[in-house]
Parts: sequence; C-alpha cells; structure tokens
Amino acid sequence: MTTSDGPRLRAALDGIPTYKPGRAAPASGSAGSDAPMYKLSSNENPYPPLPSVLATIADAATWTNRYPDLAATELVAAIGARFDVPVDHVATGTGSVGVCQSIVQATAGPGDEVVYAWRSFEAYPIIVQISGAASVRIPLTATEEHDLDAMAAAVTDRTRLILLCTPNNPTGPALRRDEVTRFLDAVPGDVLVVVDEAYGEFVRDPDVVDGLELYRDRPNVCVLRTFSKAYGLAGLRVGFAIAHEPVAAALRKTAVPFGVSTIGQRAAIASLAAEQELLERVDALVAERARVVAALTDQGWSLPVTHANFVWLRLGDRTTEFAAACEQAGVLVRPFAGEGARCSIGEPAANDLLVAQAAAFAN
Repeated sequence: MTTSDGPRLRAALDGIPTYKPGRAAPASGSAGSDAPMYKLSSNENPYPPLPSVLATIADAATWTNRYPDLAATELVAAIGARFDVPVDHVATGTGSVGVCQSIVQATAGPGDEVVYAWRSFEAYPIIVQISGAASVRIPLTATEEHDLDAMAAAVTDRTRLILLCTPNNPTGPALRRDEVTRFLDAVPGDVLVVVDEAYGEFVRDPDVVDGLELYRDRPNVCVLRTFSKAYGLAGLRVGFAIAHEPVAAALRKTAVPFGVSTIGQRAAIASLAAEQELLERVDALVAERARVVAALTDQGWSLPVTHANFVWLRLGDRTTEFAAACEQAGVLVRPFAGEGARCSIGEPAANDLLVAQAAAFAN
C-alpha cells in the first residue's frame, strides 16, 4: 500500500473563486446598542412573504418528513400557465443559480468555452470552472453595460454557452430588445444563449429585452428566472428555466434530485396566485429606487442606469472604506474591493442611511 497526502481531487477545482454572499445583519448595529443593522448587501426583498404565502408555508412544513415531488408537477404547471409555455419547456432548481449550474453541466465541459460579461454575476466563473470549461470574460463598457459586439466576436468553434445577465448584477443596466436580437442573429444556432432575468420584475423600460419573447421562436435561447428577488422567497431557493424541450430535458437530467423542497414548491405556487398583490410591493421598491437614484445624482454621483433592485457605486480603491462607513452607520452593502459597491434597495429607513453615507464619498 502506498501512502499519499490524501484523495486525488480534480485539478479544475484549483484556484476556484469562492462565492462571497452579502454579510448577514446582526440583531443590532455598531451605530448603537439599540440601533438596527439594515442589510442591503444581498439584493433581497426587504418584505416578508404575503400572509397567504406564509400560511401556505406553515401548512407545507407539516409534510417535511416526506420527499418533495421530484418533478415539481404542480409548480411546473403553474409556471407554464403563468407564462403561456408548454410544461415540458420548464425546468426547476435550487434558485436560478442552481438552474444555471445545470445549464453549464448540460452544455460545457473540458475544452469548451463559456462567454459572459465581466463584471457580472459572481457565480458564473465558479460554476464554469467546476464544469472544467474555460471562461471567456468580456469587459463591460465604460457605462457598465454588456459589450455585445465584443461578445459576438469572442465566439469560436469551442463556444458552447453564452450568459447574458439582464439587468446586470452588480451594475444594473439592462439589455435592449433590438441589440439582443442583432446579437442572436450573429451567434451560431448551436450555441445556447441564456437570458438571465433574475431581476426582470423590476424593469419598467418597454425597450428592455424580454427573454420569453425571444425564446418562443429561437431554439437556442433559454430564459432564467427566480422566486428569490421580487417574490421574496430567497430563503426557499426556487428558480426555473424556460427553454425548448431538448434543453429543458437536459436541465432536468442534470438537476439535483428533490432539489426544490415541498415548502419551496408550494410557496412559489402561492406567490404566483398572489402575484398582483406581490407586484404592488415591487412597484414600491421601484419607486424607492427612483428616489435613491435621484438623491445620489444630486450628490454628484455618476450612476449607471439601473433596472434592478440595487444601485452600483463605482468607488475604486475607496470601496472598502465606503463599506466600513456604511456598516458603522448601520447599513451593510456589498463591496467588490477595488471596484465598487452594490447597494440593494431596501426599506426607506435603510435607503436614507445609505444616501447619507454616500454624500461623503460623492465625486
């Protein structure tokens, strides 16, 4: 028997970046023993699920001794009905990031390439590296937007997947319908293009792309959505993809079995049933977004246009200092050291604290 330093692990995992979630808020902040600490670091909906959804969650909890429905049959049917798509075009998973990992596993492996903008969703490079594929990162433009021309030019015969995050996390801009249509016309039909719309419910510009419109007559388009943000179910981990049947079937094959819990499935169904009431809350957050953007602009900030539930402050080497100042004042933001801070839109009181701290760092 030979000795070794331990099991031999895949070399693809060497140097893999670690996902950095937004810090959790303690019961009280450093601003004072009785002061709350607001969490604007994870793009969460600051409001709890609706009472009708909470009642559904409580009832579903009594079934946690049983495995959930593997196929999420009722949830898939509800999604199909809501978005007018066949049920075999729907695949669910543990949040949109879980579905995204299934997408990468289904399309790309060693020797393949995945193209995406950078900076964009922090999980993209992680799940691509896990698959053994290579990331092709295309820098954002000076206005923090996708450079679709450069992304199209980066496509090679090794490209298997393109990820379009719109609105883009963490910077906020969204892609326009006409520019995405031109982009798709330039991409080979055997390359899967994912339109990641985790923040789509916060969009109010009619010219912003709707991935579902593109998917309907383009077999190489997959739309990614989540119940975590607008629907306020981040803790239950429910996401879904809508794609043509061959792609959706592949996502079901690569999904973790029983990944979406019974509580998650039923809460998502109840949220769809109460969607109009839920979207009133989204409207309120959009109004708060406009208020925060106006206040920051008045301070002198040059902000990228945000269509999501957050704003991006390009702070460069002042980013860590800004995040520390916000924490001292009682509000947590998400710093990307050396680049900028992503600040979620939360309760009005939290937003007020953010704006007050930003004044000292305005350009």
